[in-house]
Amino acid sequence: MTLPDALLQGVTPFAITLHREFRGVTSREGVVIHGPSGWGEFAPFEDYGNEYAGRWLATALEAAYGTWPVSKRQFIQVNAIIPGVSGDIAADLVRNVVHTDGCSTVKVKVTGDLAGDEARVAAVRAELDRALGIGIGKIRIDANACWSVAQAIEAIQCLSAYSLEYVEQPVEHNEELREVRKAVDIPIAVDESIRKDKNLDAQALGELRELADVAIIKPAPVGGVQRGIEVAELLRMPIVVSNGMESSIGLCTSLALAGALDIDLACGLGTGKLIAQDLVLSPLVATNGQMKVQRLNPDPDSLAAARARVSGDQAQFWLSRLEQAWQSDAVAPWHEKVGR
Repeated sequence: MTLPDALLQGVTPFAITLHREFRGVTSREGVVIHGPSGWGEFAPFEDYGNEYAGRWLATALEAAYGTWPVSKRQFIQVNAIIPGVSGDIAADLVRNVVHTDGCSTVKVKVTGDLAGDEARVAAVRAELDRALGIGIGKIRIDANACWSVAQAIEAIQCLSAYSLEYVEQPVEHNEELREVRKAVDIPIAVDESIRKDKNLDAQALGELRELADVAIIKPAPVGGVQRGIEVAELLRMPIVVSNGMESSIGLCTSLALAGALDIDLACGLGTGKLIAQDLVLSPLVATNGQMKVQRLNPDPDSLAAARARVSGDQAQFWLSRLEQAWQSDAVAPWHEKVGR
């Protein structure tokens, strides 16, 4: 089934740039889709196959052609994000997000280099304590499954000296998570275990309650805001809504999910500080540690600049990914509505 003309007419490839390398990339590419409901974003990472990319497209189509649930609140508490940088740079970034954005919760990326990771986490703790008072600021670390079980246990025991709120996805596999959770006292959060699960059914999600204490839900990899609500209901555990390093257009989808859920923990939506050139005039960032639930339209000049950064070959690549994702089961419910 080929892409309908109605969809293609609303598609614009883009590339936005980052201030510094984040998880191996210095820019984010994808397409934005304009429909009768607004703008959606389709920007799956390269390691997402067609089945998973279909969920990203379903998310974009929900934003462009569907509806989001009414938000339960206007503002979402968010965490700032510190990439895998040196301790000195981490300290500078923390000073900025505390004093400029009002964030008191910080997620720190760890890379598997324990000495470097400890220096980064120690610098974040020192700056938070200096700015907010000892122990007031919260630190959560995200390993992106970079550790083995033994490495995870050693690292968590070491880094727990800096008062961690939780450790996100320390290891890759569920049985490994079980081992790590039994061996440490710090709460464990799961991210990849959710967004890279093929089924996302009641049984698979229910098993995670035995392996973790907190669930990270990103709407794009699970299939949208409504699907994210369903996943949260099946998980029945504390939720943190995060995003896939999307533009501010895509970030609005994560804000919509966070607003639709009853959440006590700060959400992982502070990625706007990492973006240098966005699809809007100024990337969405926190004010007083919060972000407003809202929809945004791209700024025409910013969108044109982002489109100009995409070569002809890359534009064709994204149209091909779009067409492949259109064939997936996750998108099938949208075929009739989009093709009208």
